[in-house]
Order: sequence, then C-alpha cells, then structure tokens
Amino acid sequence: MALILTAIGLMSGTSLDGVDVALIETDGRRVKAFGPTGYRPYTQNERGLLRQALTEAVNLPQRDARPGILAEAERAVTVAHAEAVATFTAQNRLSREDIDIVGFHGQTVLHRPAQKMTVQIGDATALAKAIHIPVMHDFRAADVAAGGQGAPFVPVYHRALAQSLEREGPMVVVNIGGVSNITYIDGADTLIACDTGPGNALLDDYMYRTMGQALDCEGRLAAQGIADEAWVARALEHPFFALPPPKSLDRNDFASLALCEMRPADGAATARKPPEVVVAAEQPDSRRLSGEGGIRTRDPPFGRYAISSRAP
Repeated sequence: MALILTAIGLMSGTSLDGVDVALIETDGRRVKAFGPTGYRPYTQNERGLLRQALTEAVNLPQRDARPGILAEAERAVTVAHAEAVATFTAQNRLSREDIDIVGFHGQTVLHRPAQKMTVQIGDATALAKAIHIPVMHDFRAADVAAGGQGAPFVPVYHRALAQSLEREGPMVVVNIGGVSNITYIDGADTLIACDTGPGNALLDDYMYRTMGQALDCEGRLAAQGIADEAWVARALEHPFFALPPPKSLDRNDFASLALCEMRPADGAATARKPPEVVVAAEQPDSRRLSGEGGIRTRDPPFGRYAISSRAP
C-alpha cells in the first residue's frame, strides 16, 4: 500500500500577489483528500521589493548569487512564507506533527532555460528552522540543468486533479497567473504542457505604472475600456508565439510591449487582451478547467467558470 503523506504546498507566483497555502493528502501520484487553503498577501513594500529584485536579477551571474536587493528580497520571501504557514496551521488547529512535508517553491526572479538558468529566491533551510517541518524546495533546477524548460511547474498536479475528478475524455487546464500556461491531459499516458504567453502580468504592470495600484480589481477598469486591436496584433507577432512546445517564459519577456498614451481604461483593456486571444486559440476540443487569478474577473474574457465542456 502506498504511503499517504499530509503535505502543505506553498506558492508565490509571477503575479507577485502573495503566498497561497494548500493542504492535501497524497501518495505522490494522486490526490487522496483536499484540505483547507490559505493566503498571505504581500504588503505594498514587499511587492515593491520583489519588483526591484526582478530588475536586478536580469544580470545574475549564477543562480545562487544574491547581490544587492536580492538578498533582502530573499529574506522577505522566507519570512512571508513562514508567517503564512504559522497563520495557516493556527487557523486550522494543526500541529507540526500533523504535517509530513512542506513544498516551498519560492519566488521566481529569473527564468532563462536556454541558458540553463532558473532562479527562485527563498531560503528553504531558514524556513524549515522557522516552522519545524521538513521542507522540499528547488523544484525547477534539475529539469533545466537536464535541458528541460523547468516550466510550467504544475502539470503533474493537474493530472492528479483530473484523475480525482474521474471525468472521461481529454481535458485542458488553463492556468492564468502572471504568465499563462496550459496542460493537455488525455488518460494516464498523454501529458503536454507549455507556457502560452503573458497572463495577468501585463495588466498588473500597467496598473502599477499608470495608477499606482497592484492590480485591476475584478477587471473593473478594463471592462470600461476599448482595446487597441492594432497594438494587440503587433503584440501577437512576438516570436514566442510561433515556437512549438515545449516552451516557457520569464515574467519580463513581454516587458518591451509598452503601451502608447491612451485612456487608463483603454490601456487596461488592451493589456488584458493578449491572454484572452492566446487562451482562446490554444483550446483543442476538450473539457477545460481554469485556475489562478485570471478567473476572478468581473467581466472576464477567459474566466468566470470552473469547468466548461467543449465536447459532447
């Protein structure tokens, strides 16, 4: 009989919004039971620090180097995750003996698989000492070192989730974070995944630059605007879209797509448009699940459903 572990997963994604916490029981292949979830948002100062870290990480000479602001950012990420675990376990009346393992992704500040370089900041040793629970970490590096993309990271879980749903036929999972990706699942043998393009990062960054806000809450501003379709067409000429999978993105790969002067609402609508077009274009006939922040939009082009059927 397979060993069942009670595991806490910690994720801080490219949206830079905070630390998500989830508990599951698993044998490493299937999800046996879902537990509670939690969330520890980053403060405004922490988000600012992480944005600086993204800028400084571009010139990292090696993946374990932490010059300048990166050392401070790594400490902040570690403390935020320790606080997330402490709050989560207290709220759910869990002791450290109840948890077998914690999965700690850290915060990606640089992803360059072609150069065999992917960097996630966060001190796993310090986190383990703080929470007194064994910590697994550094999940992407081995795949990148072996010539893989190291991203997307979540497809193995998507397959476990699909198996737990016991639904027939192929399924696509759309994951809309700062970067968007898809996973195509058809039974136990077919698992195909890749990044598909920008996700919420384009809109988040636009809101930060123009409005001083971390995000467009519920997509309200974008819903009031009209997208610049010519700009969107130029954005979709980015060489990344012509590449076949496997392929993955750094959060800043689309940073050069600067918007021209326009009304804030139109700018927000325009920044939101590329993920909509790409997600719609990359759906084979299948059942589709959506996750991450992109589904929590008031007037979403690619959200507001948990599962929709694209096949009879």
